[in-house]
Amino acid sequence: MKVIKLLALILMIYSVAFAQNKKQSAKKETPAPVVLKTAGDSISYAIGQNVFASLKDPLIQLNLDVLIASLKDAANGKPILTEEKTMQCLTALNQKMQERQAAVQKVSEEKKQTEIAPVIEKNKKEGEVFLEENKKKEGVLTTASGLQYKILSKGNGASPIATDQVKVHYKGTLLDGKLFDSSYDRNEPATFPLNQVIKGWTEGLQLMQVGDKFQFFIPYNLAYGEMGRGETIPPATVLTFEVELLDIVK
Repeated sequence: MKVIKLLALILMIYSVAFAQNKKQSAKKETPAPVVLKTAGDSISYAIGQNVFASLKDPLIQLNLDVLIASLKDAANGKPILTEEKTMQCLTALNQKMQERQAAVQKVSEEKKQTEIAPVIEKNKKEGEVFLEENKKKEGVLTTASGLQYKILSKGNGASPIATDQVKVHYKGTLLDGKLFDSSYDRNEPATFPLNQVIKGWTEGLQLMQVGDKFQFFIPYNLAYGEMGRGETIPPATVLTFEVELLDIVK
């Protein structure tokens, strides 16, 4: 109903302006310039500008003669369309607009994929080379998923399970050493459910005991995938974390 009321308001304003303009044209008079004397005048003018911009959409395809007739029928209480049929028409228009928006979004995503495809391939290859060399280093262990980790220091507490909430200190870096996140810098540990973070963390922290400090080397498919995360995490990027498990929060 909100859609109907909004469109009805827009169409009414536009049709009144059109009818006035048509009447003035018939008299062959030059319309007087609009003078905005009050705040209401300014608001009215602004609404007119906004309505005109809204009705320029080619999907609407207005027939102004029919529009004016519809307004007169509504004013006389004799519409030829039922409220149900009116809703169907407006719903169909809304559906077309949504489909067009989806198509535009799809094109945008495809363009984005094409543009970053070379970056993805480059980062994948660099990540593969790094992980292949890294797993040969002393102290580095590799799980079946491809997650690599190194034990920096040991504690003696309990180990969390995937449904636990944990408290940790951590810092995360890219392969070039660039720091992208650090709870140490914020001087505040992070607390989160273990099953609501990246796969590499969900798996890796279950290997730890409270008091442990590990270094993780997380393949892109266990991190933020091919698309990365905004401007912080590049596409298809291996991430390195130092993580200290402080507590399992009950």
